[in-house]
Amino acid sequence: MDLTEAYRECERITWSQARNFAYGIRLLPPAKRRGLAVIYAFARRIDDIGDGALPPERKIADLESARQAVLNLKGNSYDDPVLLALADVERNFPVPVEAFGELIDGCVADVRGTRYETFDDLHYYCRCVAGSIGRLSLGIFGTSHDLDEAARLADSLGVALQLTNILRDIREDHQNGRIYLPAEDLAKFDVDLDAPNPSQFTRLVEYEAERARDWYATGWRLLPMLDRRSAACTGAMAGIYRQLLERIAAQPGAVLSSRVSLSTGEKAMVAVRALAGRIR
Repeated sequence: MDLTEAYRECERITWSQARNFAYGIRLLPPAKRRGLAVIYAFARRIDDIGDGALPPERKIADLESARQAVLNLKGNSYDDPVLLALADVERNFPVPVEAFGELIDGCVADVRGTRYETFDDLHYYCRCVAGSIGRLSLGIFGTSHDLDEAARLADSLGVALQLTNILRDIREDHQNGRIYLPAEDLAKFDVDLDAPNPSQFTRLVEYEAERARDWYATGWRLLPMLDRRSAACTGAMAGIYRQLLERIAAQPGAVLSSRVSLSTGEKAMVAVRALAGRIR
């Protein structure tokens, strides 16, 4: 398999599976678009291992194999199109591929059924599974500003997106034996996810939504540090999740009965606004 075919496969994975992120990725110029599709494709592989049907011990072994593959990208030849393309991305962009190790750490925590006592505990998890993607993406985008500060803001935006995911997926995660909301927050609002009281659950969601808004407010400061197309990509991806957060906050009880989402038209409109620089 040559590199052209490898990149095409990564783009195929991205366009077919990145239901929200694809709207932003398509706004990038070709080289960056291909690079970010590769980042998504390998991240998706890691997520699919963690969420798959294999026994826990096999999942952890496969996640560790993925970790070793990232650590040994240089100097290897691959029949695997995603690894072949990822090795090329590492050669051509200053992408911190070691951040994939944090994503793997987060997935291992999922497999082990880790629960979170405090928000500090959950914050670390969010940095692993979503902040890492923000920092990897920054390697594709590039910035002429302070890289450490840009990475911190990319990390913050990732935390905001993951908090939104957690609120959206409360019902599904609980059915699968996963609880991400901090135990201290559940206790604060006296919420039992097995039989949630509607008014208490509403107060909990409003509290978590306000916390997520604060992380978005910090993360938005990344956009002026990026070139126009990279800022549009970031604005579209984060803007879709920010709008989703507001929909959840407006009807907290909806997440207990269905998966809250935006329509295709609504997502496209966010992308158009992002390209016009009107996302904040």
